[in-house]
Amino acid sequence: MAEPLDAALTEVRALLLDPALTRAVAAGRRRGQRPSVLRAELRPVALKAGPRLQISTSDGSRPYTRNVAPGPEADAAVDELLAEPFGNWHVETADATLQLRVTKSGEAQVHRAAATRPAAEPGGHDRVKEYLLDPGDPIFAEIGGSAAKRRQVDAFLRALAATLPDDLTGPLRVVDLGCGNAYLTFAAYRWLAQRGVDVELVGVDVREDQRRRNTELAERLGWADRVSFVAGTIADAVVEPAPDLVLALHACDTATDEALARAVRWRARWVLAAPCCHHDVAAQLRTRPAPAPYELLTRQGILRERFADVLTDALRAGLLRLHGYRAEVVEFVDSRHTPRNLLIRARRTGTAPTVAQRAEYRELVDRWAVSPRLEALLPTPTPDPAPTPDTPLPDDVVAAH
Repeated sequence: MAEPLDAALTEVRALLLDPALTRAVAAGRRRGQRPSVLRAELRPVALKAGPRLQISTSDGSRPYTRNVAPGPEADAAVDELLAEPFGNWHVETADATLQLRVTKSGEAQVHRAAATRPAAEPGGHDRVKEYLLDPGDPIFAEIGGSAAKRRQVDAFLRALAATLPDDLTGPLRVVDLGCGNAYLTFAAYRWLAQRGVDVELVGVDVREDQRRRNTELAERLGWADRVSFVAGTIADAVVEPAPDLVLALHACDTATDEALARAVRWRARWVLAAPCCHHDVAAQLRTRPAPAPYELLTRQGILRERFADVLTDALRAGLLRLHGYRAEVVEFVDSRHTPRNLLIRARRTGTAPTVAQRAEYRELVDRWAVSPRLEALLPTPTPDPAPTPDTPLPDDVVAAH
């Protein structure tokens, strides 16, 4: 049953400011209106300065995150978001879940339910999770130590551990493209350094204020001689010398393609990319009919968007294979915590693509009549001929094996 929108939003406001809040997401738009951001996510975090409400928004090109103190600052920030014409709100607390959808007539359809997940995540006596980076590590006092952040850090480090050789000691040069507030950048450095790896890490972000903030944090942690930051775009930032490992975690839309293209041009030995939104291919699918007999895949908007995600990442993995990489698409974090939970993990082998692999990629592109951004950013692969018994493998290929 429809409810007055103002009353429903008042209820949402109370939940957002409730200390029991665990997560909230606002997205979509109301009929004839457009919010100033595409999406907003709120969650409580524990910082050195005390509890804060973390608000992350995205305008489609880059994310923006801020932490506001309880009281008037949080009240004002929540009121500002509630004034945006979002079409949907999803709010979770320790006790309940509320889903709000604004109808075409401007009323609210509200679904309320008791919380279905356990009240407490790992941390009790009955279940102790072993983290690759100790949750009590001092780094979490600087980057934030919420349970959700520790889960994401641990999932990322496990993916990194599965990618790098067990006996790696370095020197290892790492570049994080689109690093944002760099909490995964710092976690990666901490974990690698604890393993005894001789590592240098450079974070790249387009915002100068992020560069300054991250540089100051590196100085406070005493890592400024090993962890540095530059301001610039993923495509054009000056990074010298070329890295061994390229990270691109939650870069929006074609920014992931720019990161993958730089990794290929650098001939990076390893690549970890966690794509965020996939608007480019989704927009192309909206403008042309699907090939028979696949019309049902794209007729409904939500199915078209999800299919675009799958198609985009499948094409990215296929292109990496054509450029001498072994690429896998794996789960990053549990889908309970984020729907953007895929990770492209690639290792350079230098292996020439087969005729069948080239044909497989081209047939998929031609069948759906799409133009992958990554393909436009990379030259047509012209790999070296397969080595003969008298031709030694390149050094980097030997190292990768």
